[in-house]
Amino acid sequence: MTYFQTKRMKVALLSGAILGVVCIIGALLRSGGTSGASFLFALWFNRLLMGMVIGTISEKAEGTALILRGALIGLIVSFAFYSATGFGDLVSFLAGIIYGVIIELTARRYSK
Repeated sequence: MTYFQTKRMKVALLSGAILGVVCIIGALLRSGGTSGASFLFALWFNRLLMGMVIGTISEKAEGTALILRGALIGLIVSFAFYSATGFGDLVSFLAGIIYGVIIELTARRYSK
């Protein structure tokens, strides 16, 4: 369980939680405020989970590999949410790919 005690994990989890709030705001704006609480919580939790997955992975990647790894993790984790919504929220799915890169780069920069 030492993965959860690293600075990388803490930064990645915090980044995921913050980006989850950004995602909630975006979903509320897109839906005109009609998105349900369970949908919004699941969206936020998906971003937190993305941060956790990224936080557990080794810091050894550099440059393009780091960006591609963040995008791939973002795609995989976001696809779980996207498929659970009946493929109804494409914007959140695509944003998840970008958020994966942001979390990866943030974790890399601030975990040293």
